[in-house]
Amino acid sequence: MLEKIINRVSCGRLAAPAPSAEQLELLFQAALRAPDHKGIKPWQYLVFSGEKQLNHLANLYLEASLLDNPELEQSKRERVLSLPHRAPMVIVAVAKSRGHEKVPHIEEVLSTGAGVQNLLLGAYDLGYGAYWRSGPLCFNPHLKTLLGLEQEDTMVGFIYLGTPSVALKAKAAPEIKDFVRFGLD
Repeated sequence: MLEKIINRVSCGRLAAPAPSAEQLELLFQAALRAPDHKGIKPWQYLVFSGEKQLNHLANLYLEASLLDNPELEQSKRERVLSLPHRAPMVIVAVAKSRGHEKVPHIEEVLSTGAGVQNLLLGAYDLGYGAYWRSGPLCFNPHLKTLLGLEQEDTMVGFIYLGTPSVALKAKAAPEIKDFVRFGLD
């Protein structure tokens, strides 16, 4: 297991097929095992797959972008419409704001991020490629509304899932000593 964690890489070139319903169930089982202070379950995952749903997400992206900037150039409009079509499945990962007095929202965001990492590791283990993206739409308040989210919620990212259409290349491992300190020496 550690070997797969150490060797996991993102893959931005994704094609069909996406994970099956049964595989997606396993991925969400993994995601929902993330650390969760006070057991408040702050996660929500919005799944878009297939041409119809990806087109719907693209139209929501465009509507949110136009609400932000009604003068958006045609080339940028076309780019926004193409974004969900980078993969056969897009999952919007959301940290729901539960308003718990002992759990600040940052902990809900961290928990959701841990869930996303579990999902990414699970996808890699099943032989799928995955890519976690954010970008301006991730922080667009209009998109939150269009997706039926509350303004207090946080979109943690867009997870693109599918079959790698290129060979996955391992990255050079970072030097542990550059990131880890023992004690206060």
